[in-house]
Amino acid sequence: MNSQFKRILVTGAAGFIGFHLSKRLLADGCQVCGLDILNDYYDVRLKKARLDQLIRHKEFRFVKLDLADLPGMQILFKENTFDAVVNLAAQAGVRYSLENPHAYINANVVGFVNLLECCRFSDVKHLVFASSSSVYGANTKMPFSVHHNVDHPVSLYAATKKADELMAHTYSHLFQMKCTGLRFFTVYGPWGRPDMALFLFTRAILQGKPIKVFNHGKMQRDFTYIDDIIEGVVRIIATLPKPDPTWNGDSPDPGTSYAPYKIYNIGNNNPVELMKFIEIIEDALGQKAKKEFFDLQLGDVPATYADVDDLMCDAGFKPQTSLETGIARFIDWYKAYYG
Repeated sequence: MNSQFKRILVTGAAGFIGFHLSKRLLADGCQVCGLDILNDYYDVRLKKARLDQLIRHKEFRFVKLDLADLPGMQILFKENTFDAVVNLAAQAGVRYSLENPHAYINANVVGFVNLLECCRFSDVKHLVFASSSSVYGANTKMPFSVHHNVDHPVSLYAATKKADELMAHTYSHLFQMKCTGLRFFTVYGPWGRPDMALFLFTRAILQGKPIKVFNHGKMQRDFTYIDDIIEGVVRIIATLPKPDPTWNGDSPDPGTSYAPYKIYNIGNNNPVELMKFIEIIEDALGQKAKKEFFDLQLGDVPATYADVDDLMCDAGFKPQTSLETGIARFIDWYKAYYG
């Protein structure tokens, strides 16, 4: 990690990606302040187990705080100096946004505005924030490029992530804040989220229970291994966004700006059909899945596929861990963790 980025705030540090990023930054010699509210969207024991790994490190400090708590956030930024902020705190999940929309507005919109305001009034050199491949919504032109228009979200979760991108751009424009958004594509791996397909399928197969296969298995996802995501994030923290001199308001490029603002995809650049994904899990477990087939769920998209040319160009990196390797590592972790 670049020496000018030593003190880093990671929000959502008890979450799947936040935990892995914090671990990597600590290994790289950074001081990490990890913020999390430890909400009960999924098993809090898993979040606490991740945190237990982090708090053993003398350069890690945990702060239990909600991004939506503005006075608390202002105190945090007043009492600390952060070189960079990586926002991974969010209300996650596409399907849950149909049941509890207000949780998404509070965490992903109100919380993010609070973070932008705190960064604005402090000496943060770079705000890196998690967006999502879900912002591509109804788009069908593949692979999804950051230079494509993304104005047709199909879930509230996606709409809040798109809102974050727009708000970050506004702060880049108004206050010259350096902001970079990262669109993650279906992240999986050890310590993963229990609401994600790999976790759900593994648990069900091992318990001899049926798995739910949506869109009759014809769904395609650009599954991206956690270590590849983390490598991309670490490289981007040290890659400050610069104004694009070729940006033109007559034909505006959504992926860059005249302001110090940039968007990147981090994905495996290799979409895999759901049935193939299930086969790899079955092979790794040595067990067949009992399958129940369903239509595409409301809010879901049939396919994702990341164009990572900009990431390659600016950060010199593209994800490349194969599904076979990544799934085997997840299953090893799952069996060790759950016995």
